[in-house]
Amino acid sequence: MLEKAKKTIDKLLELALIILMGANVLNVLWQVFTRFALKDPSSFTEELARYFLIWVGLLGASYAAGKKMHLAIDVVLQTFKNKKKIWAEIGIQIFVFLFSFSVMVIGGLRLATITLTLNQISAALRIKLGYVYMVLPLSGMLIMFYASVFIIERLRALSGKQLEVEAVVVESQEGI
Repeated sequence: MLEKAKKTIDKLLELALIILMGANVLNVLWQVFTRFALKDPSSFTEELARYFLIWVGLLGASYAAGKKMHLAIDVVLQTFKNKKKIWAEIGIQIFVFLFSFSVMVIGGLRLATITLTLNQISAALRIKLGYVYMVLPLSGMLIMFYASVFIIERLRALSGKQLEVEAVVVESQEGI
């Protein structure tokens, strides 16, 4: 069930990123067209491109975390084997979870709430900046979800079934 939920969230996140990137490409093309062809640059496209980039960057970071494609320094992990390696991976995911919760979710909610309370509005689009900043807690919650999934997967691996398979894989890689 957890794997199905992860796959569903992966697909929704992929779709959202494709739509946001496509909209951003069209937005920038419109900006270039109005600037060079019409000689009358559009007033909102630069700001909209900036907000699209914020959303794509943070949601893309969530997607990368979910696919384990994020930047990682695994030199330390390579020194561990079997259960010690699994416990180290669990520890790393706990840190990722806590960081996402404290900085992205709590901090992002505070930022969005403050900007909504102060009624801060963007210059060209005239939208409340709190809505732009809501991507921070959203992205943080997605990263927390993925970290939880990976923690549960690694805890299941401690049951021993997956350890035997990993040991065979490690032994075959060492023989190469």
